[in-house]
Amino acid sequence: MSVTVGADGIKDVTTPLSDADVESLKAGDRVRISGVMYTARDAAHDRLFPLSEKGERLPIDVKGHIIYYTGPTPAQPGQVVGAIGPTTASRMDKFTPALLKLGLKGTMGKGYRGQPVKDALRQYKAVYFGAIGGAGAVLSRHVKKLEIVAYEDLGTEAIRRLEVDKFPAIVLNDCHGGDLYQDGQKQFAREG
Repeated sequence: MSVTVGADGIKDVTTPLSDADVESLKAGDRVRISGVMYTARDAAHDRLFPLSEKGERLPIDVKGHIIYYTGPTPAQPGQVVGAIGPTTASRMDKFTPALLKLGLKGTMGKGYRGQPVKDALRQYKAVYFGAIGGAGAVLSRHVKKLEIVAYEDLGTEAIRRLEVDKFPAIVLNDCHGGDLYQDGQKQFAREG
């Protein structure tokens, strides 16, 4: 199993993820992700989606992996990457179910996901992680290696392969229908 619970209650997650790993995660879980993640934003998804629709091979193997919706800034001397904060995930909603069907096990960004994505998370046993917006410089410390693996012409939106160590995130939507945003609103309404 690639998910263990640390003494501090935070779940340590190592990619690639299996169905059992994903099933062990619940909305609200704090996690530290280690292993490989890929970056892809709008422009890269515009190229990936037609390939997936035609059944053609993607330039990356998404099976068991996480796609992080980010466009990192250039690295300063001595750094692996510049700021690497999340972008709004809902912009990728129209592409996400097709990638989950191909075996993608996680996405990461910020903000809400639409109902078709939440349904696909349940159907294909996947999870949506939230990264902390505005903390891109801090998040960059968890990136140990970075290489462009596809669509270099897209600049900051090129697909990158990241090797990360204890990258902090939170489970926003799980494969059981859990939704941290909805749960938080319900709790606030009860306490308000």
